[in-house]
Amino acid sequence: MLKDSYAFSGFSVDDLETAKNFYARVLDIEVTSDEMGFHLHVAGGNPIFVYEKDNHEPASYTILNFPVDDIDTAVDELINVGVVMERYDEIPGMQDEKGIARGKAADRGPDIAWFKDPAGNILSVLSD
Repeated sequence: MLKDSYAFSGFSVDDLETAKNFYARVLDIEVTSDEMGFHLHVAGGNPIFVYEKDNHEPASYTILNFPVDDIDTAVDELINVGVVMERYDEIPGMQDEKGIARGKAADRGPDIAWFKDPAGNILSVLSD
C-alpha cells in the first residue's frame, strides 16, 4: 500500500532557531525553512522535517543515525565544535574515553557514539 511512497521523518524541538543553528552551523547540514519549521537535507534524498513544539519532550531513543567512514575522526570533529558525547551506564566497558562504543571489537554491532541536539534529542555517528 505505501511501498512506493516517498516517506520522510520528522521530530520536534523546543526552540526552532537554536535547533536550526545547531544542525546548519555545528553539524554542517543543509537546512531550508518553511512556515512550519525546517528541513534537513542529508544524503539519500528525502528531507527530515524539524518543527517546534511547545510541550516538546526529548526523544529517549536515537532519532538520527549518521553513518561515517571513520568514527574516530567524526567524534573528534564533533568534540572540536563543542559537541559533548553521551555516556551510558547500561553499556559498561564498551565506551572508550571518547564515548565511542566499540561494538565491532566485541562482535556487538557497529562502532557508535551518541550526542544530543540542543533540544535533548539523541543523535549518533556510527561506523560498520
